[in-house]
Amino acid sequence: MAYDLVIFDMDGTLIDSSRLLANAINHVRAQLELPPMPQDAIVGQVNNHQINPAQYFYEVDHFEPIHEKWFSEYYSANHATELQLYEGIRSLLSQLHDRGTAIALATNAYRISALESLEHLGIAPLFDAVACHDDVIHPKPAPDMLFRILEELHTPKESAVFVGDGPRDEESAEAAGIDYIMVDWGYTEHERNKKVVRSVEELQKILDR
Repeated sequence: MAYDLVIFDMDGTLIDSSRLLANAINHVRAQLELPPMPQDAIVGQVNNHQINPAQYFYEVDHFEPIHEKWFSEYYSANHATELQLYEGIRSLLSQLHDRGTAIALATNAYRISALESLEHLGIAPLFDAVACHDDVIHPKPAPDMLFRILEELHTPKESAVFVGDGPRDEESAEAAGIDYIMVDWGYTEHERNKKVVRSVEELQKILDR
């Protein structure tokens, strides 16, 4: 079916921010006088919803506002050199936009970081709605962001699909009762027999049906 609304996750789905995420987290760790972590050790756990990320990344029980301040300072100062779209994503978004399909973003990034990323990469005007970590009470894997987008764009859940790269995204879609597409070029290692989309071209064909 052709969807009226396609909602995308950001990091690992649209944007390859692996280097920037790792460096920003290590910047916060440096402020906390902690040694740097290898990039693979950071990126490999970004979508792991079974860990306490504050404990894993910063060795604290929960995130504090100062952590987000330090993270955002590094992110804002370096996104121009450490952030890029996955190949084929710009064309995919443009084609969806040109044919009148609504496009939205649901990301656990904070709004200031997410909007800076979209603006820097030149794709912000293509989005009809953006829902971020600080826009809802419960971020992904809760369905709050998806419900917020559906309500804002007056779209029934049966006409929407969520595209993401990890278990948080999948659980969020299931909780919201909307279709889900898992992609395999992001930060989560998927079993070879798991039903995932393995290229942007394949995703384009699915969304064109």
